[in-house]
Amino acid sequence: MSHQTLELRRDRAMARITLDRPPANALDLTMARELAEVALVCDEDPEVRVVVLTGRGKAFCAGGDLASFGAAGERVRDAAQGGHRRSLHVAIARFARMRAPVIAAVNGVAAGAGFSLVTACDLAVAAASARFTMAYTAPASLRTAARPSSWPRLIGLRRTQELMITNRMLGAAEALRMGGLDACGSRRRAGDRRSMLSRARSPPARPVRSPPSSDCCSCRAATASEAQMEAETREIADAARRPDGREGIAAFLEKRPPRFDGR
Repeated sequence: MSHQTLELRRDRAMARITLDRPPANALDLTMARELAEVALVCDEDPEVRVVVLTGRGKAFCAGGDLASFGAAGERVRDAAQGGHRRSLHVAIARFARMRAPVIAAVNGVAAGAGFSLVTACDLAVAAASARFTMAYTAPASLRTAARPSSWPRLIGLRRTQELMITNRMLGAAEALRMGGLDACGSRRRAGDRRSMLSRARSPPARPVRSPPSSDCCSCRAATASEAQMEAETREIADAARRPDGREGIAAFLEKRPPRFDGR
């Protein structure tokens, strides 16, 4: 199966999805559709017993491709509410509810939609150089993908609110201490990325050998409900058409501070 923006490889019972859209694996419409497609393929294949999700290059996923919103002009609301979000939400829902365990192997920055992809997984391991940010406040509260509703359960409501409001970068070591990661690599160890990927491949050994009925889907709490994601799709579309939303996108693309006026 050939894809433009990602790679799906099988190693017996393990499926590995690698986001591959240089330079930062930002999610455009094509990637969102392809991600939904491979999530469906993995979910419906009874021989897939574990899925590893990672990125190629220096980033896991830098979030939604705001350039596509900027190029939409007056049609920005339709672009924000169209196939891009729908397909991404299908992918997130599939990962969150998949029978096979899904492991995020975070090799670099995971921002916005990339952050949400990580939280949709059952386990998350990261390179020591990995960084996380919700990226909601920078473009005038244009939330990318589903809000990571699992994080209040993992790290606490106050910490989650602080990350959403400040939009600060969270390092892998701090994310591990908070409880948002299951393991991270060491900066003192050569080949940190290779070590991280090795860790991601090693936990699947037990699920692969276990009978299908013992897979973790029976005790998994869904990361984001379809109702929540549908509501947020409308929120994104409404924010995108406001002057502050348009200014947030323009400032991001022009690499300058935004000038918001509260509209």
